[in-house]
Amino acid sequence: MRARGFWRIIKITKMDKILSSFIIFIVFSSFIFAAVEPNIHSFRDGIWYSFSVFSSCGFGDIVAVTTLGRILSVVIGVYSIFVIALVPGVVVSYYIEFMHIKKGETVSMYMDKLENLPNLSKEELESISDEIKKKRYKNERR
Repeated sequence: MRARGFWRIIKITKMDKILSSFIIFIVFSSFIFAAVEPNIHSFRDGIWYSFSVFSSCGFGDIVAVTTLGRILSVVIGVYSIFVIALVPGVVVSYYIEFMHIKKGETVSMYMDKLENLPNLSKEELESISDEIKKKRYKNERR
């Protein structure tokens, strides 16, 4: 249920499209870096440079010297800030929805039991009472 809920949040927020387009952009940029930058000799070096730019590490072992490479580096940096900023929002949305579903299930369970209160045996009533006491104690400890 948790994985489905998380995937649903990713689909609703269109985060799947954002992440896949970001990965495609990084790969495309790495090819461009390998083609136009004199310090980047291969696609692997282009991937490494793209990673250092989007992770904000900027190791300095490879630097962009051409105008196109510098512009592309800026675009990768800004794009990565937006992508990285979206991740906490998606995680928080997932957590809030998960807690909302959990709370709804608990409330509906107690409502079902309360609707059938006259039909419950003494043991079932004691069981409900014990569950409520446990939840109250747990909430008070928070």
